[in-house]
Amino acid sequence: MIFLNRLKLPALAVIVFVTIFASCEEDLTTIGSGVVGGEPFKNNKASYDVFAYNKKIKAVSANRLAIYQLGVYDDPLYGKTEASVTSQVLLPSANPIFGSYTQEQEEEEDPSSVLQIPENETIDSVYLYIPFLTNPSGDADLDGLIDALDKDPTDPNSDTDGGGLTDNQEKTKGSNPLDPNDDEDDADFVKDQFRKAFDLDSIYVGGKLYDELEDPVPSFNLKVQRSTFFMRDLDPSANFEEAQEYYSSQEFAPTFVDEVIYDSAESEPIVVSSKQIQLKKRDDESTEDVDESTQYSYLSPGIRVALDKDFFQENILDKEGSTELFSQSNFKEFLRGLHFSVSGVESDVMFLFNIRAANITISYSYDSADSEGNVTPQGKQKDVVLGFVRESYSSQGQLTGIDGNAVNTFVNEAYPTEIAESLDTGENASKIYLKGGAGSFAEIKLFDSAGSREVIDEIKSKNWIINEANLVFHVADDNLGEEPSRLYLYNMDTNTGLPLSASDADGQSAEYDGYLVKSNSDGSSTYTINITTYLNSLVSGSAENVSLGLTATANAFITATGNAMLENGGEQQLPVANTLTPLGTVLYGSSVDGADSDKKLELEIFYTETN
Repeated sequence: MIFLNRLKLPALAVIVFVTIFASCEEDLTTIGSGVVGGEPFKNNKASYDVFAYNKKIKAVSANRLAIYQLGVYDDPLYGKTEASVTSQVLLPSANPIFGSYTQEQEEEEDPSSVLQIPENETIDSVYLYIPFLTNPSGDADLDGLIDALDKDPTDPNSDTDGGGLTDNQEKTKGSNPLDPNDDEDDADFVKDQFRKAFDLDSIYVGGKLYDELEDPVPSFNLKVQRSTFFMRDLDPSANFEEAQEYYSSQEFAPTFVDEVIYDSAESEPIVVSSKQIQLKKRDDESTEDVDESTQYSYLSPGIRVALDKDFFQENILDKEGSTELFSQSNFKEFLRGLHFSVSGVESDVMFLFNIRAANITISYSYDSADSEGNVTPQGKQKDVVLGFVRESYSSQGQLTGIDGNAVNTFVNEAYPTEIAESLDTGENASKIYLKGGAGSFAEIKLFDSAGSREVIDEIKSKNWIINEANLVFHVADDNLGEEPSRLYLYNMDTNTGLPLSASDADGQSAEYDGYLVKSNSDGSSTYTINITTYLNSLVSGSAENVSLGLTATANAFITATGNAMLENGGEQQLPVANTLTPLGTVLYGSSVDGADSDKKLELEIFYTETN
């Protein structure tokens, strides 16, 4: 994603370093090569046993996530996952004022002010906006034109439209790099009056990552309903001192939903577009020489649909000054929230989105009076913007709080028998099954099933200089779905990351995540996880040989963990990044023989012998 398969989590760009060892004798980088005690160093490779145990996840903590899944993802191997979202709705502020005066002022006559009148606020439109995720690295030369449309994606001075200005010059000018007609100077020219195209990310159609250049344009149906479920912010079982946790198994529909305030199935389906959404501006009365109503503003690509005006008139504007709108808490209890679900039209569609960037914009008109008391019915317009989950920051940019709550519900099809019977067996796996969300993960043990230090102490006694240590996972041939771009390995005993190297003290190179590498020669794929720093910490000290957890991951920079309920009745902390991806893969374990013995999971150690 670059978020989730290329997985490009918005605002996180990832640089991939892939090191290929052609052999243990050639092109092997060694540390301290030379002569010690008159004996030359000898470069070698040793392989050790690795044990893997499949674990089934029943449900994961799924509220206040960084990214939400919405729709249906059809994995050819694991089956379908249906993801819906139920969210609270937030007022722009407590006890909001609509129009120019409070409701109390509107209802009280003030002989000293002819401006203070009943304003009769009336909704003109209500729009829901949910932006798609986009690839922040989709414009390699930073010239304002995505690589897919750029004549030369590596040269900002290329002239894609042939109009005489380079793409970079057009970016500075604010003209369309795909239209040669606006390259010339024009007295009436207004910058940035065209729909820019973005590189969309994390949209899945029929179980595959959507590629705008190769795939038919997908469409889907969106339904928005009022939720009747009261979502608590604080946990009463923890004396209201901890945030309430909701799991992905929480059911909201059909029991806790009622009014439908939007359903594209009753009109026309939503069509995915990579272009910005164009919005006509209102004229600014303070600029007499410019008519802004002839210009446009733009939203990033996404969903923008009209919701039921009567619902918001009754439950928002008509409640001005009421106890229901007096505080955010009162409003949450009154409105409860909204429930979102998506169904495909010709193919199943799932997309990932940041709910913090989504909103509902209510545009309304209201009566106004001039200084002489002349009333203009519906003469002024304003907008009020409702949110879903909102973050608060200090003046230093530190996160100070989160308001609002949203829960991602996952409904998985039953796994095929072969997979289901391979989970929670307690046996060393011949195949490792990894599935994001409420799927599955693996426990990894190095050297032996007991996690002892016997082999570690043996290595230590040999005085090896360990140059590289890798876990190489071979993708099984029966994996036909979209594969996660990376895996994540962590300390399962403490639910924390593994030791970082001195050169990566801040974790910015994302150690312990294995990138998917596809071979051009035989079509096979592997994930290689470099655990050199961790192994050196074992050999050079007395650290325990801990159990390691292996999951799919949406982004290795998200290292936080969340609670999970396991199918065997236990509980486990799992990386939140695993919750954010619907993708899965199947890997060969170490209990492999016969024709697949060359794909057996092993720990490979490249070392320098100092005899």
